[in-house]
Amino acid sequence: MFAKLFTFRGGKSPVAELLVGLAAAALLLGFWELVARMGLVKPQFLPSPGDVLAALWRMLTQQDLLWHTAVSAGRVWSAFLLAALMAIPIGMLMSSYRIVGASLEPMIDFIRYLPVPALVPLSIIWFGVGESTKIFLLWLGTFFQLVLFVADDVRRVPNEYVEVARTVGARSRQVMTDVIFRAMGPSLLDNLRITLGWCWTYLIIAEIVAADSGIGFVIWSARRYVKTPEVMAGVLVIGLVGLVTDQLLRVLHRRIFQYV
Repeated sequence: MFAKLFTFRGGKSPVAELLVGLAAAALLLGFWELVARMGLVKPQFLPSPGDVLAALWRMLTQQDLLWHTAVSAGRVWSAFLLAALMAIPIGMLMSSYRIVGASLEPMIDFIRYLPVPALVPLSIIWFGVGESTKIFLLWLGTFFQLVLFVADDVRRVPNEYVEVARTVGARSRQVMTDVIFRAMGPSLLDNLRITLGWCWTYLIIAEIVAADSGIGFVIWSARRYVKTPEVMAGVLVIGLVGLVTDQLLRVLHRRIFQYV
């Protein structure tokens, strides 16, 4: 069962991979617990896994952590869906029409290198300190990366597909919607999954802007009072939500694109 894991580009072995993943996580937790119990690192810098779990339970039962998680998830998904709805058609046009690519790609390449934290003051000036600023910052960290991913996905579609569609009389719009969009589907969903993860990484930045809710607000408030177990519990929740979402998207990918 484990032999495929040691073979170069070996076949899939879901059960073995799951067991190895669980074993690696258990080893990491064991090492973490050992370091904490031996006092090699002070508790205010590295609390034990037990302290983090106790803090997590306390936050769930006494501090409305589930509600804060739902608020953060709503912000992330709102910004991500907005970015996807904009990036997919723009990216397709950039690779389909040279005039669009020549006009937009230099600007997008420039903006995507700008650090999001540096744009927080501008976002406050433009949108105030409400929900719009948080959504804008999350969108900013997602859209410009995603639009280039989409453009690359379109370029990877074999030109033979387009030529065949033209041969049977398809127009440009039909080629884009019925040929290119369908052909790029598997890689597009993978890139959406990757950029959704990036969107979560900007959550803390977005939720320190005059926020009174969300996981980022909870983590930032705990940091202020050096409540390290609470900080790590909040980070753990973000990681778990991201992991579950990522696995669900993987399952969706396998269901939709069984031929890949």
